[in-house]
Amino acid sequence: MKEIVERCELAPDFTISRILTGLWQVADMERDGRPLDVQAAAAAMRPYVDAGLTTFDMADHYGSAENIAGVFRKEHGPCVELLTKWVPKPGPATREDVRAAVQRSLDRMQATSLDLLQYHTWNYADPQWLDCLHWLQELKREGLIRHLGLTNVDTTHLRIAVSSGIAIVSNQVCFSLLDQRAKQGMTELCLKHGVKLLAFGTVAGGFLTERWLGKPEPGMEELSTWSQMKYKRFIDVSGGWQVFQELLHRLDVIAQRLGVSIANVACRTILEEPAVGGIIIGARLRQAEHIQNNLRVFRFSLDELSRSKIGDVLARLQPIPGDCGDEYRRPPYLTASGDLSHHIDSFPLPYVPQSSAEGRIVDFGTSRAVRRDDHITITPTDAAHGGRVIGGRDVVAQFHFAVDKIEGALNSLGARLRDVVCTSVFLRDMADAGAVMRAHGERFHGIQPASTTTQQKLEGEGCLVRIQAEAIVSGGDK
Repeated sequence: MKEIVERCELAPDFTISRILTGLWQVADMERDGRPLDVQAAAAAMRPYVDAGLTTFDMADHYGSAENIAGVFRKEHGPCVELLTKWVPKPGPATREDVRAAVQRSLDRMQATSLDLLQYHTWNYADPQWLDCLHWLQELKREGLIRHLGLTNVDTTHLRIAVSSGIAIVSNQVCFSLLDQRAKQGMTELCLKHGVKLLAFGTVAGGFLTERWLGKPEPGMEELSTWSQMKYKRFIDVSGGWQVFQELLHRLDVIAQRLGVSIANVACRTILEEPAVGGIIIGARLRQAEHIQNNLRVFRFSLDELSRSKIGDVLARLQPIPGDCGDEYRRPPYLTASGDLSHHIDSFPLPYVPQSSAEGRIVDFGTSRAVRRDDHITITPTDAAHGGRVIGGRDVVAQFHFAVDKIEGALNSLGARLRDVVCTSVFLRDMADAGAVMRAHGERFHGIQPASTTTQQKLEGEGCLVRIQAEAIVSGGDK
């Protein structure tokens, strides 16, 4: 009897299996420079599909993954859902660059339309990321993309995107028993806007399995895959090997009582989170299959006793710092290498500074930042960009985007947001003051600049908030 595989509707015309097979490890398997046999790897996808696990997740930089998926779909027809990502390098991009990236994935996947294109950005302080999203939405209207998603985008910037009219159906983020960041504001925002979370890292690169139960802590040199290297860093940050072993032992007791595996319990816990549409479990095609074990996730639900026991141990873990996706944007970099060296080379400046008699100047839209010695003054900055008001009618989204622009200007002049010493916030409607001040507290947490908030008749249609800032560059950095 064939297992019943749970499915999730990401959009009225698009459903996926709630366990997605991740093809990230194709890149790991090819890291010696020898590509996989595409035909043989494509054939290895067939058992997953036959079992009802019809959804595969990949990216433009996962080695030959898109080519493998394209061969499979050509030979077997539209029996699968193929999700891919566009992860561009930081820096300038044009509408033509976006089209070329989408066309490259279409060519590799031998498709006329991408089922779901998930976009990743490295630097929110560069407003180019929203240009790219709007251009992707244009390609969606053309039919080259069926649906748009995001990957590793935090709560604030998901809010900016959806409030700006981008039709986002999903956000792919790390979400596991070790990493509970998505249970913060992300879940609430996704439920409000109908965005589904696609959770990766749910078995922590295989660490959340019987294989590691009662085992001594491995050194990084003992770990054989990028996935293991990555998630060992999560273990270290969340409290270390001892508390991790306590979690494994608790999961083992629950798993034995329910007649399933530790991985099943770890996966089911995340799958039952209210905003989660699916979980991504990696596969090493032709090397390791866990199909039957994965299918057992659909045979049970967690009872209150199990949730309580798991919660007791989770309370002992240290929270992973920041919001979803921060591990790719700020220390600690919880990547396989512990930095961004496998991903990007450098971050180009968001804006090009010019020299003048006034000092070094950055013009960004209708705003200007001027640096004289270690002092930077930034004129009132709103959420206008590229002929649009970013954030729509959401004053908090507008505020956050304006702060992003300010951060980009500071970065371009050799400063950081932490150098801000004073802000002035101007609101069209003082009824928004409470929400904006809470957002101000989030963005300037630990910085605590002097701040004032006043009502002002703001020019510009749709403009709800403006921010003026002053900064003093710490350490005398010129």
